[in-house]
Amino acid sequence: MKGVIVAAGYGTRFLPVTKTIPKEMLPLINRPAIAFIVDEFIASGITDIIIISSRRKKSLEDYFDTEAELQAVFTREGKKDKLDQIAPPAAHISYVRQTEMRGTGHALLQAAPFLGSEPCVVAYPDDLHFGEVPLAKQLMEVYEKTGCSVFSAEYDPGDVSRYGVIDPAPDGIHMQGFVEKPAPGTEPSHEISIGRYLYTPEFFELLAEGWEKHTGGEYYHLYALEKLIAQNKVAWTRLSGQRLDTGEPEGYLNAILEYSWKDSKLRTTIEGFMKTHGVQTP
Repeated sequence: MKGVIVAAGYGTRFLPVTKTIPKEMLPLINRPAIAFIVDEFIASGITDIIIISSRRKKSLEDYFDTEAELQAVFTREGKKDKLDQIAPPAAHISYVRQTEMRGTGHALLQAAPFLGSEPCVVAYPDDLHFGEVPLAKQLMEVYEKTGCSVFSAEYDPGDVSRYGVIDPAPDGIHMQGFVEKPAPGTEPSHEISIGRYLYTPEFFELLAEGWEKHTGGEYYHLYALEKLIAQNKVAWTRLSGQRLDTGEPEGYLNAILEYSWKDSKLRTTIEGFMKTHGVQTP
């Protein structure tokens, strides 16, 4: 099974920094967001990864490449710990560009020719996952039981009007519908779709079919999704573990704090900041 990371967007919510730095390279302290996705894939047994990028994002390629100069310096100095930190991941990573920003459905079609006849896990680096079982692996386990495309979900008891919301089938396994940004009070559930999906080859066939009928504007995955739902071929699963949403500045700051809180040294720094500003720590 292959992994696909969608990293072609402009990242306008983080301007001006994303004028020159890809949003996917914004770090949680010292590791860029996209590195956590690659780690998740590898931990799930996925070692063939395709990154969909765009112009001005060459730093994505550089980050996962071998850094010969630093390697030489650290080797000469005997700094194995630093060599380990800059080592490329244990995966084959390839890149394809979306030359026009025409929506995520169009972006996925750029990767389709490289997928062959096997399913893939698609990730959006806005959503990072931390847990005992990697999120990609959780989707793969549902696929192994159902043979269906699989959506990941998180239960949100509050207002879900800015999310894509899953309409669960009575069996609790399949989806009988999907509503994008439902008006408050009309949502079919409080299971919100998050940025991790497992798609079967059939999904990409329908994605291409929908693209042929598309008449303008950005193209998304809804045509293919609705076709598969009608055939009872889409399952869903509520994630186990912690999801951190880095898609906007507020969520990104929260993700940095949550990630830092797990490190004893960084936690001390946060506690010191809170004390300085008169905030009581637990």
